[in-house]
Amino acid sequence: MPRKSAKSPPESKSQSTSKRPAANTPERTSKRARATSRKSYVESDTDSDAAANGTDSEDDAESGDASDFEAQSDKEATSESEPDEDASDEEPTSKKATPRGRVQRRPSSVHKNQANEKELWKPGAKLEPGTQLIIKKPKAREAGDTPYTESTIHPNTMLFLEEIKANNDRQWLKLHDPDYRVAVQDFNDFVGKLSEKIVEIDETIPELPVKDIVYRIYRDVRFSKDQTPYKTYFSAAWSRTGRKGPYAAYYVQIQPDGGSFVGGGLWQPDAEPLRKLRREIDRRPIRIKQVLTDQRIRTAFLGGTPDNEKKVIKAFIGLTSNASTALKRHPKDFPIDHKDIDLLRLRSFTLGKKLSDEEVVGPEGMDRIAGLISCIEPFITYLNSVVMPDEESSSSSDEDENGEGSSAADGVDE
Repeated sequence: MPRKSAKSPPESKSQSTSKRPAANTPERTSKRARATSRKSYVESDTDSDAAANGTDSEDDAESGDASDFEAQSDKEATSESEPDEDASDEEPTSKKATPRGRVQRRPSSVHKNQANEKELWKPGAKLEPGTQLIIKKPKAREAGDTPYTESTIHPNTMLFLEEIKANNDRQWLKLHDPDYRVAVQDFNDFVGKLSEKIVEIDETIPELPVKDIVYRIYRDVRFSKDQTPYKTYFSAAWSRTGRKGPYAAYYVQIQPDGGSFVGGGLWQPDAEPLRKLRREIDRRPIRIKQVLTDQRIRTAFLGGTPDNEKKVIKAFIGLTSNASTALKRHPKDFPIDHKDIDLLRLRSFTLGKKLSDEEVVGPEGMDRIAGLISCIEPFITYLNSVVMPDEESSSSSDEDENGEGSSAADGVDE
C-alpha cells in the first residue's frame, strides 16, 4: 500500500503559554563563577553586541561606587557589578550600600545621679538595660578657715557626728565615707596627744597605741531594741591595759549638742572586784570618803558640794551613772541598817562631767579635758588599789585600822 504522506499538523496561531518554549534566561551562578566569567570576557563581533556591552559597561560604572565601598569593607565582589536583568527587576535600583561585618551599637544612655541618690543605693533598685550610671566619687568637706591639728577637735568632726545621728544607716555612711575617715583621723590624732598628758598625770598608765584606746563606732545590736548600727559619738578609755581590762579607767567621749563627757571609774565590775570594794567600804569607809571630799573632785564632778561628808556621799550616790545600776535592797552579806548601806548598794563607782561643744572644740579643749582627768586621778588610784592592788600595798590592805577592824559582814549569817 502506498504510504501516506505524513503531513505536519498546521501550526496553531494561539498556543498555551505553558507549552511555549522557555525564553533564554540567564542562569543564577555563584560569585566565584561570575568572577571567572569576568576574566574570560570576549569581545562581541556585531554592533548589537557591542551596544549591549556598552550598556553593560555603563551599568558597571554606575555600580562602581558601591562596589569600591564594599571592597574596602569586605574585600569581596558583589552581584550588583554583574549585569543581570532579572536581578535588576527584582531589586530596587536605588539601594544604599552598607558595610558588612560588625554591627554598630547605639551608644548607651548616660544617667547622672543628681536627683535622689538614696533611691539608687537602695537594695533592689532597677535600671533600664544598657543604662550607664555615673556617680561622682564623694570627697570630704573642706576644712575651711580652721586647719586640722593634732591637739584640737575640728568643727567638721562634730558636724559629721550630727549628720550620722540624723542618718544612722549603712547606705548613708557609704556615701559619706570620706567625711567619716577624716573625722576618725581627727579624733585619733587628738587622742594620741591627750595620751601624752595622761601618762604624765598618772604614772601607772603606759604608753599604748591609739587602736588599744579608742572604741569603734559600731554598736552591738544583738540584744538591743535599738537596731541603729552606729554610735553617735567618738570615745576612748585609758587604763593600765587600755580600754579593756579589770582596772579602773579614764574615759573621754566627744558628742555634739553638749553630749561630750569626761570621767572615769569602774562601770559594773565583775563579782570579785565588786566584792572587794564592798569589803573595803565596810572595813575602811574613811578612805573613799576622803577621796570624794577632795576639793577638786567636789568642784569638778559633784557640782561644788560643800565640804560635808554626808552631802558629798549623797551627791556621789545620786550621779546618774551610779544610781541607775544601784541595788534597790541591801546586799545579802550586809545588814539593812549598816551605816554606809547607801555606798554598799552601789554596783558602779564612777565620776563624770558633761562638756559643751565650746569647751571641746578649739585650742582650749585639750587643756580643759586634761584638767578634769587630773582632778579625777585620786579616785582612779583608790579604786585600782582595792580591786587590783600592787604587791607593795596588798599586804597593808589586809590589815585593819584601829577602830575599823571589825566587819559588819562577819556578823551576818550567810
